[in-house]
Amino acid sequence: MNQLTDGFNRRHTYLRLSLTDRCNLRCRYCMPPGGIESRPKEELLTFDEIETLATVLVDVGIRKIRLTGGEPLVRRGVENLCTRLGAIPGLEALAISTNGVLLEEKADALLRAGVGQVNISLDTLRPDRFEQVALRSGHESVLRGIAAAIGAGFESVKINTVVMKGFNDDELLDFVDFAGKLSLNVRFIEYMPFLGNAWDRVRFLSYEQMQEIIGSRYRLVRMKDDSSMPGPATNFRLEGSSAIIGFITTMSQHFCDTCNRLRLTADGKLRTCLFANDEADLKTLLRDGVGYAEIQRVIRAAVSLKWEKHPDADGLLALQNKAMVAIGG
Repeated sequence: MNQLTDGFNRRHTYLRLSLTDRCNLRCRYCMPPGGIESRPKEELLTFDEIETLATVLVDVGIRKIRLTGGEPLVRRGVENLCTRLGAIPGLEALAISTNGVLLEEKADALLRAGVGQVNISLDTLRPDRFEQVALRSGHESVLRGIAAAIGAGFESVKINTVVMKGFNDDELLDFVDFAGKLSLNVRFIEYMPFLGNAWDRVRFLSYEQMQEIIGSRYRLVRMKDDSSMPGPATNFRLEGSSAIIGFITTMSQHFCDTCNRLRLTADGKLRTCLFANDEADLKTLLRDGVGYAEIQRVIRAAVSLKWEKHPDADGLLALQNKAMVAIGG
């Protein structure tokens, strides 16, 4: 039976597949201040191994793959990999999440390779703040990347913005205005605790607080999600515009009961939850020559043990999870 169902009857159709733990930015909420020790090249999945494991996962029920990192566009030959993944029988959607720095030069090639959906991280519309959070320059490159993605004609272009009180919460209205002018989908993400990212409640702004700020100027109309592969965002139409404003409410209103996502790290570990430290080592199975049936058995066993829901903030802090950049988001 080509379904991945866990112990709470959630069907898993969406794989977030990390290509690398390297990144050309150093965003504070994603990477510890001192960085991380990147995996040696030989420990990363090769493109052949990625294609093989993706095919195995599609065979057991995955229908959408999103390529992540680190920053996936720093992996050489990513366009060729996209072409290979897009040709997997049964895969219905191929997407990529990027910080946008390299997107201007790669947008057209990604579209030709079969990528239909692009999510771009942008946490501030102000160049000086960009360098404060990313610890690198590149703001103008990201804006050009967004323009290139819109111009290329992807079926979906979304902006992901992590909101931190006292840093960029005063730009919420600016981002909504930005979305309206470009008819974009902008998604505000609650700040989540990961290793070394200095999460605390003082910097946390909830979904309801964001809504209150936005509602002081704009009217948002709740949208019904009738997608066969729902995402994590609660979406609203910006009244008077085709723009969509979304909220990813991981901390204040978890959506674990509808979670349909799995994650495969760049070194071949399967995770059933962003926050769970338990991992199934698919790369070692593959390199040891284990047959596809056994790999599928391990995948199903891992999914069957998926948490009903992730812990609260205190519990997540106690877990000492990996840095976001090492997981793939």
